[in-house]
Amino acid sequence: MLVGMRLTVPLGRYELAPVTGPHVRSIGAYIMATPLAVGKIFSRKLFRCLPPVLAGTLRHPKDGSGAVLGKFPKLTEIRWLKQALEKLKPEAVLIDTIFRAPILADSELGWFSRILIAHDVFYRRVEALEAAGYHVQPEGLTRQQETRLLMHAAHIAAIQPEEAGLLREMCPQANVFTAPMPALPCPPAVGVKKLVGRLVFIGSDSLPNLDGLRWFFTEIWPLLRGHGVTLDLIGDCGPALRRLPPGVNILGRVPNLAPILHRAALAISPLRAGSGLKIKLLDYARHGLFTVATSPSLQGFHDDVEAPFIVAGSASMFAEAVLRHVAAPQPPHAAIAYVARYYSTENAFAGLRAALSTIKSQQKQTIKSAD
Repeated sequence: MLVGMRLTVPLGRYELAPVTGPHVRSIGAYIMATPLAVGKIFSRKLFRCLPPVLAGTLRHPKDGSGAVLGKFPKLTEIRWLKQALEKLKPEAVLIDTIFRAPILADSELGWFSRILIAHDVFYRRVEALEAAGYHVQPEGLTRQQETRLLMHAAHIAAIQPEEAGLLREMCPQANVFTAPMPALPCPPAVGVKKLVGRLVFIGSDSLPNLDGLRWFFTEIWPLLRGHGVTLDLIGDCGPALRRLPPGVNILGRVPNLAPILHRAALAISPLRAGSGLKIKLLDYARHGLFTVATSPSLQGFHDDVEAPFIVAGSASMFAEAVLRHVAAPQPPHAAIAYVARYYSTENAFAGLRAALSTIKSQQKQTIKSAD
């Protein structure tokens, strides 16, 4: 059930499960956006075609906020959800973050079990971004407000162990488990060699990514000049930056990451603020890449002496680590072994599987009691 208008194409094929929502229509295995949603899709595509300077000016929110972490559903969307749930009568509902949680507070929808997928502890992200000097929306999100949004969920999936512990403190009545993003190993083909000197970064045009890259280009890149280092930027982060130095290649969105990541010598993650789990680092590792990263980039990852991460706090330490490792790339097997140990599909979904099993058992007991 899709609440908002986040489709990327007006018509797409999806056969894994039925899809419905206030802004989509299903035709067999195809999902079609409503006219309003189609307008949103093309406006986003048009926006990405604008010159970076103009796009940067238009991207700045009218209310002056530097980052929008999420938006709560409109009343019309909540009403649609309520009607759909009453019709479907599901045994359990998985809710995507606190920004979809308002539907859980409806007292008339009490028959199904609620599993909230946290992804992040958002009040901590607000604190981190505000400490860095940014204005954040939703404004003033506190621990107490986030707790109230979480309290109606019987089960909560945290994306990493540290946040799971924090969510248990906030919601002691809930079953909190860890469900990180699974990372399936994708080793390079035999004979594929890394290109010495080539760095890579994957990222959207979100504020933490742009802030980290600006710091990287201002403080670190000058220390790398003259050493044959180049950088490939994948995703919307490249087009969103107004000026980029020589040696930086804007690749934008690519259909297949593997050929690029398998040839890169090293990945970077210069993020200075954030929370949750940085999925891009799992993408790097599952393709056999080591990453030079700041401490905020590594929050929530399993501590392991063989982890494919090189921690660098200051700009000079970051540049030194890049120069050392980009000249002699690590072989891919250590990084791939790390994700296989901790981020297999079996490990990632064990907590969710147990929660659904508990729900099923409780429903069977309820039926027996009723009989």
